Amino acid sequence: MSVHGPAGVLDLVVPAGATSVDVAREYAKQAELAGAGGGIPLLQTSLGQRLNAAQPLSEAGIQAGDVLVATTGVHRPRKVTLLEAAKNAPESPALASMMATIAALAAVLSSWYAARATDETVRTTAVGVLLACALVGVLPVGRHARQRAAAAPAFAAAAAFAALYEPGVHLLPAILGAAGISAAVVAGIGRALSVGSDETSTVWIASGLTVFACCAVPALLGWDARVAWTLLVFLSMMAARFAPSLAIDVPDEALLDLDRLAVTAWSARDSTRRGRRGRIVVAADAMERLVHRASRIVTGAAAAILVTVVVASPLLLHAASIDLDRIGARCLVFFAGCSLLLAARSYRHAAARALLRMAGLGALTALAVHLVAGAGAGHVDTFFYVAVGLGAIALAAAVATGRGWRSVWWSRRAEVAESLCGSLAFASAVVAAGVFRRLWEMTS
Repeated sequence: MSVHGPAGVLDLVVPAGATSVDVAREYAKQAELAGAGGGIPLLQTSLGQRLNAAQPLSEAGIQAGDVLVATTGVHRPRKVTLLEAAKNAPESPALASMMATIAALAAVLSSWYAARATDETVRTTAVGVLLACALVGVLPVGRHARQRAAAAPAFAAAAAFAALYEPGVHLLPAILGAAGISAAVVAGIGRALSVGSDETSTVWIASGLTVFACCAVPALLGWDARVAWTLLVFLSMMAARFAPSLAIDVPDEALLDLDRLAVTAWSARDSTRRGRRGRIVVAADAMERLVHRASRIVTGAAAAILVTVVVASPLLLHAASIDLDRIGARCLVFFAGCSLLLAARSYRHAAARALLRMAGLGALTALAVHLVAGAGAGHVDTFFYVAVGLGAIALAAAVATGRGWRSVWWSRRAEVAESLCGSLAFASAVVAAGVFRRLWEMTS
């Protein structure tokens, strides 16, 4: 480190456990300040903050290459305003993501309140504020632009819901479809204005268009609302299976070297030669970008699956009013929830795995609430006893193996169970949508 003082600048090699007194004594020795009657100086940072004499420099935050000031008097540190402190503060993407998530949840709650408000002034004001926040959030200016752009489509969807909401269950699919296309449009604007690649906006666009198609087509064809909810629950279950495969997208420049025309699976040959043999390398920054990109896509897809399942499952159970359709809806929600829980075990990303588990538990919770409060509540006891019995059997088998779901035997069984739940969910979707009942009525 460099020490500036009365005798000039000295570059010193300081051990990691040295204190400011040790450095000051060494500076005075080499600068011959002690013989001149100057004594040992005091050490301060470049901003004028005095260093504690009993604390090692490594614990005080002093790193290699820092500049210290040796002086005989203590200078007061320069006052830093709140705006300057905010500008100089390091970026914290994790905190920004958490705040963006909280803001999106607040936007959803405000849209629900504005949609049910009787005063049109309150409703119009809330819609205007939400829409303005959505448009400002996609602007690529300021800090944490990626996190703001990820939350902006939620504000657009909330504004559309608050503006178009009307009482009546029959209009709800069209309203949610309009909210989905609004989120997709704002996400497209953010993707167009973004300087780099924005994977979260891609997930928003795909999710918004899917919700719009599943909700708008049945509404235009005059079908029942449970068709839209059935499609959303089933497609969310299938998306958990295919989202990781879509996230792995290797750029062309990583696959093809135009100089050597060497095509490999993950890398191209380096231009450097060692003798007659070339060496195969993988650029660390390219692989890091690929991993971060795939991580954002998988996490965004898992979040979209969570929101869709939590919203569509109660609506499907509520819309199925006929006995045969109600059985299909309950089976679809049950098998979709189990399939999501089993699909989460194959995810290595902690956040995506947690989101998928929350989605599966949300579907099963919606089913449990429907069984308790909905029609046919007398069968709750039977369902409870069967669920507890199956859980006890699974727990006993897991304890007996001693390794739980991490063993190869359990992994194969879980794969079979996931495939079986997906097949049964597809069969239940036909019954839940009313197709099986309609064919039965036509042939009877």
